[in-house]
Amino acid sequence: MDEGTKRMEEGLNSPLNDEGDNKDGLKKQVTIRSSKGGSTVERDKDTMAKPVAVDELEEQPLVKKKTKRVATLDAFRGLTIVLMILVDDAGEAYPRIDHSPWNGCTLADFVMPFFLFIVGVAIALALKRIPKIRNAVKKIILRTMKLLFWGVILQGGYSHAPNDLEYGVNMKFIRWFGILQRIALVYCVVALIETFTTKLKPTTLGSGYLSIFTAYKWQWLGGFVAFLIYMITTFTLYVPDWSFVDRFNGDEPKRYTVICGMRGHLGPACNAVGHVDRQACTLSSPGDGTLREDAPSWCRAPFEPEGLLSSISAILSGTIGIHYGHVLIHFKGHSERLKQWVSMGFVLLIIAIILHFTDAIPINKQLYSFSYVCFTAGAAGIVFSGFYILIDVWGLRTPFLFLEWIGMNAMLVFVMAAEGIFAAFVNGWYYEDPRNSLVHWIEKHVFVNVWHSERVGTILYVIFAEITFWSVVAGVLHKLGIYWKL
Repeated sequence: MDEGTKRMEEGLNSPLNDEGDNKDGLKKQVTIRSSKGGSTVERDKDTMAKPVAVDELEEQPLVKKKTKRVATLDAFRGLTIVLMILVDDAGEAYPRIDHSPWNGCTLADFVMPFFLFIVGVAIALALKRIPKIRNAVKKIILRTMKLLFWGVILQGGYSHAPNDLEYGVNMKFIRWFGILQRIALVYCVVALIETFTTKLKPTTLGSGYLSIFTAYKWQWLGGFVAFLIYMITTFTLYVPDWSFVDRFNGDEPKRYTVICGMRGHLGPACNAVGHVDRQACTLSSPGDGTLREDAPSWCRAPFEPEGLLSSISAILSGTIGIHYGHVLIHFKGHSERLKQWVSMGFVLLIIAIILHFTDAIPINKQLYSFSYVCFTAGAAGIVFSGFYILIDVWGLRTPFLFLEWIGMNAMLVFVMAAEGIFAAFVNGWYYEDPRNSLVHWIEKHVFVNVWHSERVGTILYVIFAEITFWSVVAGVLHKLGIYWKL
């Protein structure tokens, strides 16, 4: 899909792309009146340098061709949503695909960085033409606020979907972090850097493999600053002893003290990432590390899964993603794009493997370590390149259409399926007991009992009753032109 022949829309369904493409695509036109029937034909001013016959002008198409989406972008986003549904709903039955307890990387650990990677790619395409920086900034801030709002609603404790039919949250215990909140932070930072450096964007690249990196040095500088903040804080911040009250095991509350008093530790209990997150849970003197007795439950864990310091490190995932988007914009040939993408993907994988197996910086999702960023971003780059070869180079779109459909309505499927809102709605209609609902009946009688296996029945339920079902729904909505845009 060469740049000269196909216009590329951004993958976030952003209004920025619509406005930018429309305004930048306008050309000055001249009106020529034909003597045949008094018809009027419009022609670009640039083409008037030589005389043109009226008959030829009348044959020119007057309607601009509709722009085409990047199929790989939608398919990759759809794959990420599918992975999230799979690991969230089948992870208990198959622990090997669920999140790694600490060091290491499982299938579930790829979901978040894949999200951030594709957000970065989409930002590059969305903001490749910015007519007015002020309007772009307003839209970026508005989208960030929308992501934060939905994140708090879905993962802050207000929603108890899909099995608990209650709703509401005590604001004293609300969880401010989550998946969409992290995406919002990364999106806001990366998109603002891209916007404010728009006048520095090159129209053509110099020679050499590294020209694409030097052309967008400000984006890389932003990622490097995030890297420095994370690394300096992680390895220099002093982590004191901290304690918490366990009110969940037994009738009598018990206080436990975690002995730390160290710096640069990457274990589960005394790392700087967890210490930073626990500051919202402490008493008036955060330095002593003592948690409030009524602190939210996540405060008793060694870390917050989508905490502040690890989210700063996650900006790197978005930075690498936007680099892949820049390559897509500037390089026209398939081989040139793939050379850039694949080589960078393998370099990132090699760096991660060396850091992990030398025990310098283990691959760790909870800490969002630098090796984890490199490993998952490298894997995302390789998978993205593979999709590009299959879908955009070889034209094998049919096998991946269900991923494209989901990717084009990613927010809808995320909320309804991955966060269980639709299942909770169905569960709300039950007979005598909440367990006697259509969702539970299908899972038990159509899948588990037929295969006489909880594990097999669970995985088949997820594949057919969730992934396949929402693929069909997303396909129908695509045919109707219905999309949930933020």
